[in-house]
Amino acid sequence: MSALFEFAPHTGLREGELLGLRGEDLDLAGGTASIRRTLQRTNSGGLRPSRPRPRVRSGGSHCPPSVCTPSNSTATSKLRNAKAAGTDWKASGYVFTRLDGSPIEGATLTRHFNALLRRARLRRIRFQDLRHSAATLLLEQGVELVVIKELLGHAHIGVTATVYAHVRLRLQRQAIDTLSDALRHPAEGPAKPDDGGDPPTCAAPVR
Repeated sequence: MSALFEFAPHTGLREGELLGLRGEDLDLAGGTASIRRTLQRTNSGGLRPSRPRPRVRSGGSHCPPSVCTPSNSTATSKLRNAKAAGTDWKASGYVFTRLDGSPIEGATLTRHFNALLRRARLRRIRFQDLRHSAATLLLEQGVELVVIKELLGHAHIGVTATVYAHVRLRLQRQAIDTLSDALRHPAEGPAKPDDGGDPPTCAAPVR
């Protein structure tokens, strides 16, 4: 599942969207993944694919090279697993599968994720938190909120703004601190000659 754990924070996809990815959803040449379904366990039992909520996500999601390249680690691992399973191999068509090729359940994903955190001696978080981490990192890198909305598949930008309001508030504080430092310590240097007759500019009072 290493490729799945790498794919999640690189794309910000939901758990069901990740587990529902099939081979035909990947554009290896373009490096994108189309979100056509989610995979979840239903009340009646068994894993069932369903369509993503309308207006939630448009187009495709860019994916890391470890998955969306012809010679990627995911394809190599699946081929190795298929040979090992022999006649027990289940050609489900999903990108991320169990060792026998069958789809992965959410509970199985959570169990493996928690085990990975324990081995790495990291505090326990939810798998869903990888999605939040992706959005937080994008905000901190200055990516516009509307772009993050599209990547996360939110129906309305207000949802994105509300969920990550604490991040935006922290970034605003950092911006004000940076501005304050610049005003307290202006860059010193020789004045440039004025080749025009206009008076020098001055700062307007901020109200």
